[in-house]
Amino acid sequence: MKKILAVICLLAAVQMSNAQVFKGKGDTKFQVGANIQEKGTGVIATYDRGIGTNMSFGFTSLYLLGIEEVAGEKPNFDDRFDLRARFSANIADIFGIEKKVDIYPGLNIGIKNFGAHLGARYFITDGFGVYSEIQFPIAHYDNDPRGFEKYNNQFNLSIGASFNL
Repeated sequence: MKKILAVICLLAAVQMSNAQVFKGKGDTKFQVGANIQEKGTGVIATYDRGIGTNMSFGFTSLYLLGIEEVAGEKPNFDDRFDLRARFSANIADIFGIEKKVDIYPGLNIGIKNFGAHLGARYFITDGFGVYSEIQFPIAHYDNDPRGFEKYNNQFNLSIGASFNL
């Protein structure tokens, strides 16, 4: 019982540490997680670098692993893969919660579409946290995406781990 209590106290102390999530210019974050979208799941990785007090710029790479065939045809690599450049506004300080939480809406442009994202990070320690993010297209490059063109070109949800670099 004493060991369990000691572990709980240690975890509580880690939780209460002062881990500011977004520090501004020069701050770098790496995230890796699961991506979930209609008829496909995959792996997503993001890299963001602070370029100002509340601004960051970065890249997102996404690869779908669990994917459904379309009309009996299997998808190619380019159907599964997406790469995006992204700009985010890190706005947690506006709400006074920037010690452990970062909220970041933003825009992204990729090889499949022009879109937006909204995410939140919660840092447990100074170097490690968890995140959740939604992404959705604003404008498709093809006005009527069909078949494999819908993959990585629709609303999706990501959850995973976030790291301070």
